[in-house]
Amino acid sequence: MARGDATGKRLKALVLSGLMLCLSGCSLGGHRLPYDSWYLGLFAPDYMEVWIETADAVDVQDRVFRRAMSGVAAIHTPKNLKGDPRGWPTLLGGGKGKHVLGADLPRLLYVRWQSLAEPQTYEAYIVIPEATREAMLVGEKAYCRADGKWITDYRKVLTVGLAPGGVARVWLLGPCLPALDVARVQGTVVKVGPYDGTSGGRHRPLSDTSRAYIERYGIPYGSW
Repeated sequence: MARGDATGKRLKALVLSGLMLCLSGCSLGGHRLPYDSWYLGLFAPDYMEVWIETADAVDVQDRVFRRAMSGVAAIHTPKNLKGDPRGWPTLLGGGKGKHVLGADLPRLLYVRWQSLAEPQTYEAYIVIPEATREAMLVGEKAYCRADGKWITDYRKVLTVGLAPGGVARVWLLGPCLPALDVARVQGTVVKVGPYDGTSGGRHRPLSDTSRAYIERYGIPYGSW
């Protein structure tokens, strides 16, 4: 068995075991963060539309937060086809997502998504490094341009970019603090297809604007 396959099975077992613990009644309190919650957001490059079947989080107490996020990822699809999906943006936002209420520091993310541009279904296990968790606890003086004030800010936003080919890229940022690179993970194809094989292989439809862009310019594989 390849090392990657073995690691993936161990992580999947952890997620499943954590889910069983939560079903049996896990506590959502007792975290040690200097803020109420951290935010999990997801986005996709221009026109490369994504549907998130589930984004689960496991914290350092091995509690699983199932479907911490699901649905449409943040994306820009200019109708004049002048957007540029190549590479990742220089200035990152939080993406579309939710606050993971009651969670301690994150240890693992699991994302299963439909890449509508291809179409293909992928899953990825994203291990959050200890250095990232330490950075989430450090308050820094920051100038917020939105209101023109200096504040003590925390990097409490995990942003995940999802691109065709199964690429997942993760950053940590604060509302007024620049992003730190966390990880780049190569996801794997979900062999049973979308929705755990319950849709007969049918993915969600791609919008007309994104389809027009891809038909004209293609998918810039290798740029992510």
